This record gives sequence, structure tokens and C-alpha cells, in this order.
Amino acid sequence: MEYDIKKGHYPSIEGDLLKEIMSSVFGNAKAEGDKLVSSFGAITKVEVKVLSKTAMDISSTTDKTAPIEVQTETVKQWNKFLEQATGFTSKERSKRLQKKAKEGKL
Repeated sequence: MEYDIKKGHYPSIEGDLLKEIMSSVFGNAKAEGDKLVSSFGAITKVEVKVLSKTAMDISSTTDKTAPIEVQTETVKQWNKFLEQATGFTSKERSKRLQKKAKEGKL
């Protein structure tokens, strides 16, 4: 899924900074080609690719059978990662996605 990057936030993730964010939030991160790959809790794999200074592509695979406690902690860390990576809070990301959906851009 493509996520917008907040205007002026790109310098906070360029170079190895995004990998450092992933490592601090998920506990691990490695480069595979032009993507960063990690896992945490119920997320068996997350792949992140910066497309431009204003967008990144993030895909994840989750274990739906994980215990509820693990799923809850995973959601918290996921939102923390997305906020640090994109510069947008979960509420701001939600509003942007709703706007794109209304405009037929999804």
C-alpha cells in the first residue's frame, strides 16, 4: 500500500534513518535490494520501499492466529512505525486515505 510522506519529513528518513527507525520500533531491519524488510509480533514480514520524497510503499503479512495480546502490541508498534516513517499520525493517515477513496485514487 502506498503511504504519503508528510511535507518536509523526508530528511528524517533518508539514507539509513528509515532502517534505524525500523530497527528501533520492530527490533530488526535489513536491506533486501531497494527494500527494507523486518518482522515483529503478529507481523511475519513487512517490506518498505521509499518511492519518492512524498511517498513510500509498505506491504505486510500478518499471522491472524497470533494471541490477542501479541496482536494488540503489534498494532501499537505498527502505528508508532508509520507515524515515525511518514510523519502523519494514525488519524491524519486515516483522513488522507478517506479523501483518496472519495476521489477514486485507491
